[in-house]
Amino acid sequence: MKKAYVFPGQGSQFVGMGKDLYEQHDEAKQLFDKANEILGFNITEIMFNGTDEELKQTKVTQPAIFLHSVAQAIVAKDFAPDMVAGHSLGEFSALVASKVLSFEDGLRLVSKRALAMQAACEANPSTMAAILGLEDEKVEEVCVSIDEVVVAANYNCPGQLVISGSNKGIEIACEKMKEAGAKRALPLPVGGAFHSPLMKPAEEELAKAINETTFSQGICPVYQNVDAMPHTDPAEIKENLIKQLTAPVRWTQSVQQMIADGATHFVECGPGKVLQGLVKKIDRNAEVSSVE
Repeated sequence: MKKAYVFPGQGSQFVGMGKDLYEQHDEAKQLFDKANEILGFNITEIMFNGTDEELKQTKVTQPAIFLHSVAQAIVAKDFAPDMVAGHSLGEFSALVASKVLSFEDGLRLVSKRALAMQAACEANPSTMAAILGLEDEKVEEVCVSIDEVVVAANYNCPGQLVISGSNKGIEIACEKMKEAGAKRALPLPVGGAFHSPLMKPAEEELAKAINETTFSQGICPVYQNVDAMPHTDPAEIKENLIKQLTAPVRWTQSVQQMIADGATHFVECGPGKVLQGLVKKIDRNAEVSSVE
């Protein structure tokens, strides 16, 4: 029996997140205090007592989820993963938890990633939409048929694929997806077209920071979003992490590959239970839980 630890991405945040960790564990408190210092603003105050609007800002959301996830992994009982994976932003949490990256370097990269993505969104307004009840191949086919930037962005589970692109492109795509038989095509309240070619300026900015950061051999393989395969080589992990901003998140394929490689128990480490739900939809026989 192998245990896979999985780390959530943007959208799993909530006001009050991490407060119990801060109050009950000295190790977590030290991380939270260090994060305030590194980021140059009081992120813990926003996490514990802020508003939904404050927490929804990309520059706050991404470091907040990263911080919560890593703190949970550090204080978890018997944290001994055979493999790790993270959904989008969660890949950074997974890399720190598996000791590929230091906490400090991971937080700096996440902060830079969030600011670069926010800038790219402001420069080129764009969005995303969830397509439910349509085969992946059909969604891809519809995306290709549209004369705008529209791509498959998040392969979350069978029958649930998120698309990403220009505002006009997503509007057209939603109508075409319904015509093609989708049960629902829901525009998402996000700041921009993540995991699409429109994130290229952010990718270029993040690449420089990643290449200047030390990545180590981790304690277990990390299954990366870009190819859904296990990686241990620091150079390969860097390359895939850079590509991640403009490439789709292959979450369905990652979970399937982890199961093929022996994973029977998936432990979600971070705020919420979104990934547990997705894992069960991918394979109903998989055992899922939250970190203890």
